[in-house]
Amino acid sequence: MTAPPRQSIILVVEDEPDVLELVCLNLSAAGFHTIRAMNGTEGLEKALSGLPDLMILDLMLPELGGLEVCKTLRRNPETADLPILILTAKAEPIHRVEGLELGADDYLTKPFSPRELVLRTRSLLRRRAEDVLPIEPIRHENLVLHPKRHEAFVRNRRVDLTVTEFRLLNMLLRGRGRVHRREDLLREVWGYDKSTDTRTVDTHVRRLREKLGRSARYIETVRGIGYRFRTKRKGGDEKEPVRAKPDA
Repeated sequence: MTAPPRQSIILVVEDEPDVLELVCLNLSAAGFHTIRAMNGTEGLEKALSGLPDLMILDLMLPELGGLEVCKTLRRNPETADLPILILTAKAEPIHRVEGLELGADDYLTKPFSPRELVLRTRSLLRRRAEDVLPIEPIRHENLVLHPKRHEAFVRNRRVDLTVTEFRLLNMLLRGRGRVHRREDLLREVWGYDKSTDTRTVDTHVRRLREKLGRSARYIETVRGIGYRFRTKRKGGDEKEPVRAKPDA
């Protein structure tokens, strides 16, 4: 007899009891198993336990703020690729950018649609599952991607990437030389079928460039359109300092 598939475990870190109950109720109805935490310290401890497959994280938390929780998890190799969905009342663009720059994979503001929350949760989990498919390593100069192992190396040094950063780099590298529109990246990497704030893409590209060091020079901004992974270095100078272009 075949064993039933394991339920994905979602860690919900939220200090408002009504919101926490609403989130967990809808996730449970969608087939997920939920773990709860009502402050940042407890949320961080449960995330580090290795149990959750995904974290839904409020920003305004007692004891330890959500941004600090996110930053701590991204610095830890054991949780560097844990999918994180920020759910917060902070709706200003600067707050979205700040959360994404610290390593969150997605950002949803309150009040929110429970259906949208479930859809985004499924999308993040689907991305993570797809990333472990057996695919041969992808190489370009000193950059090597191992999709099966979810590992990236620059000059034989491992670079810790989030699930979304890895998918973004994988798509750019596999389609090297081709211009990728921001809308296409949102659909293929984030799984969004409708128009979404394209600054999400720009923020993740910025973080990716910071992590890639010298190899960041290959990710080129195509102003007003999107991004392209160039196949050749400019001028052929391997020692050229990296200067990431401003996002269009």
